[in-house]
Amino acid sequence: MKYPKFLNNESTLGVVALSAGVGDNLEEYKRSIFHLEERFNVIETASVRNVGERPASGKIRAEELDKLVVDKDVDMIMCASGGDFLYEILPYVNLENIANNPKWYMGASDPTSLLYLITTSCDIATLYGYNAHSYGQEELDKAQLVSLDYINGIISKQDSYLMYESNKNLRVNNNFYLDKEVYWESLNGDVDITGRIIGGCFECLRNLLGTRFDKTSEFIEKYKDDGIIFYFDIFSTEATEFYLTMLQMREAGWFKYLKGIVVGRVLFPSEFAMTYQGALREAFDVPIIFNADIGHVYPKMTIINGSICHVICSNGSGSLEFELR
Repeated sequence: MKYPKFLNNESTLGVVALSAGVGDNLEEYKRSIFHLEERFNVIETASVRNVGERPASGKIRAEELDKLVVDKDVDMIMCASGGDFLYEILPYVNLENIANNPKWYMGASDPTSLLYLITTSCDIATLYGYNAHSYGQEELDKAQLVSLDYINGIISKQDSYLMYESNKNLRVNNNFYLDKEVYWESLNGDVDITGRIIGGCFECLRNLLGTRFDKTSEFIEKYKDDGIIFYFDIFSTEATEFYLTMLQMREAGWFKYLKGIVVGRVLFPSEFAMTYQGALREAFDVPIIFNADIGHVYPKMTIINGSICHVICSNGSGSLEFELR
């Protein structure tokens, strides 16, 4: 696994709109860029501040990415925003250039499609957790600061938080409103596992399954001696559909060397025939954690895709600790 060089205050961070543009939330984005520019040099591609879920064609967005990839002065690439349409750029992504120019890539939600592809096909570690518009508060919170530390190479252990935000509409002046108690559910006993971690937004991973962009089998075969930990950030998939997709992934060989599963809080939960916990228990016989501090619901931890991760969970709290080897 390749771990690109970390950034310092002289490094350049390139922002690219691979998914939605930020034109609809420009003031929040400007605050976010202010915080990033306190730490790095920041450049943007042409489509970043465009309005809409598709700020340019898939081909143009991929071309803008490639310009940052081959630019030796760009040390890291961060997706501007989440959205729904990053998948359509994948046929135009130049993986050879990415493999030949290792650098950090970071994003959350829809950017999963690219991050997962880079890690599983190019053996380059990627960062999941935040987009370039994700730092739009007046003052940054602890989890945001940890993510920036990770970009700087300060890879600390992340302990579960005390409170989470159940409804972002309750925010005042765009600051987080943490109103519910965090409780990591270990569904089949205490969890203490170590393995190579990979995952991302569940809906994006589902779209990759079985396509030419699905390099999961090759990845897990290469790292089978480490064992694999999958994490899933569910946006809104109904619990039964989640369960059936887990079975499909299992039949495709994704879970051949599985050590454990970590699932974050679901942003828009939907449960009919079964619960998410029931779906996980039915699908797996490995250690399982549900409602972890991962994904769309703040606070959210930063995940290093492709790294060795030590996961602990007991009595409602837990931790993630990464080793770069």
